Amino acid sequence: MEVIEEINSVINGIVWGPPFMILLIGTGLFLTIRLGFFQFTHLIDAWNQTFGQYFARTTNEEQGTISSFQAVSSAMAGTIGVGNIAGVSTALALGGPGAVFWMWMSGLVGMATKFGEAALGVRYREIEADGTISGGVMYYIEKGLGSRWRWLAVLYALLAGLAAFGIGNMVQANTVAQELNLRLGVPTWITGIVVLVLVGAVTLGGITRIASTAEKIVPFMAILYILGSLIILLLNLPSIPAALGAIFSNAFSTDSITGATVGLAIRYGIARGIFSNEAGLGAASIVHAQARNTPARQGMWGMWEVFIDTIIVCTMTALVILVTDALPTGATGAELASTAFDTGIPAGGFLVMIGLILFAYTTMLTWNFYGEKSWEYVFGKGVVLPYRFLFLAFLFIGAIGGLTLVWDVADTLNGLMAAPNLIALLLLSKPLVWEKNRYLRGGASDDLVDPVSEV
Repeated sequence: MEVIEEINSVINGIVWGPPFMILLIGTGLFLTIRLGFFQFTHLIDAWNQTFGQYFARTTNEEQGTISSFQAVSSAMAGTIGVGNIAGVSTALALGGPGAVFWMWMSGLVGMATKFGEAALGVRYREIEADGTISGGVMYYIEKGLGSRWRWLAVLYALLAGLAAFGIGNMVQANTVAQELNLRLGVPTWITGIVVLVLVGAVTLGGITRIASTAEKIVPFMAILYILGSLIILLLNLPSIPAALGAIFSNAFSTDSITGATVGLAIRYGIARGIFSNEAGLGAASIVHAQARNTPARQGMWGMWEVFIDTIIVCTMTALVILVTDALPTGATGAELASTAFDTGIPAGGFLVMIGLILFAYTTMLTWNFYGEKSWEYVFGKGVVLPYRFLFLAFLFIGAIGGLTLVWDVADTLNGLMAAPNLIALLLLSKPLVWEKNRYLRGGASDDLVDPVSEV
């Protein structure tokens, strides 16, 4: 274990060094400018084209295996997870309040990144004769950039399949196991077995069963968590201005409480931000590609996915921790969030526990699909069932494993898998702009030249 920690520490330092930070934020900023600040100028329009249509029960007639709402529910099942609670708490504990500011920054430009991932996922997906759909980063690299770039697609697929065992598997199972052990004294091995059974019962049924489950659980768990957070914030309303002040002031200075420097604030703010909203990882494009929608409109679902995840849910967690003055306790991870909620309202820690369980459960479901589709691209359909069983085995390992190493390895794998995707997004900005312009013209594209083979 010590050897693994040392090796991972070296790789992590390279992966999350300044060059990668520049690539990650720079890609989001580049796409924001390239798309004409689309995520800001068309945010309300995006709501009308997404949740507005869902509430109006408007359906799309495009090809796909699941609805747009099911797609975004599945994608948000993979994003609204442990990262929103334990991830934000860890960022605050290690990077200080200023980390929240950099989390916001990564989220705002990440909205453009996620728009691109979802839109390109639909644009370059493959629909087989039996209606089965395959899509995601691997496909928009190969089909968008050409066969000479297939090596990059294969690299991404291999890394994504491995990363699923970290961000969407062991981290989730480990956090749930630790929380249940702390709160209820449940042995971690028992939690591991229960999680294995419950996840297997859904994932073995494929994307339609995953999407159906996510569609029911995700809205419920998000609303429950947000309401609990709002109650605490309303009860501590006078403390909110000071909390916001600490976030902005410590984003550029040393935190007197935690000793966090600007570098740590940026490092953990961006790292935990991408862990939470996954903008830049590209994994969500795999499930967005399944949606019955056009590229640009599905991209709008991606924009709101990041906004709800980071700007709303993550901010709620951060403010609750700050207004309840839980940060100086020295706790970290889910324990810090539980301490804050316990301080804020009676039995608030149990709300965190319920949220963690539901968040983590749906995250594990979605990331199983991401991983299997990634490796299917490389190894063929025969790998799907073995991958599902391997995924279940690692859930148990994660439940009984060490928290620090699991988080560190997950961080490293996130950075490694993001790099090929970010390169592809930069090179495919031209067809992405074309899809945006096509939408703005009401779907008409006769007078627009589709850059099918242009990079």
